[in-house]
Amino acid sequence: MAAKPRIKATTIDEYLASVSADQRAALEKLRKTIKAIVPKAEECISYGLAAFRLDGKPLVAFGASTNHCAFFPMSGTTVAAHKDDLKGYDTSKGTIRFPADKPLPAALVRKLVKARIAENEGRSK
Repeated sequence: MAAKPRIKATTIDEYLASVSADQRAALEKLRKTIKAIVPKAEECISYGLAAFRLDGKPLVAFGASTNHCAFFPMSGTTVAAHKDDLKGYDTSKGTIRFPADKPLPAALVRKLVKARIAENEGRSK
């Protein structure tokens, strides 16, 4: 599914301002959850998506398209490793799609973000 054309955002606030109100609410909740888990993560725009970097490495991203919101662990292995937790969600190798009115649960986001942190730390060793 193609993403909606949007303004060229340079901050997450600009990105969120370009999506519908219901998507903005879902993505803002996701943003707050990520910031609570990893307060030292840096917000950025990566590949046109709202994203977070930790220690200079891509961590996770999120975005919206015409019919859904999406969470991107920025790793194909994370989605595969958590396939049981992701039953009921539309997934592909590196994407978890969800409707704006049913945001991802904070506990699931926490599990996925912590898995990404561990994966990034394992790569740097």
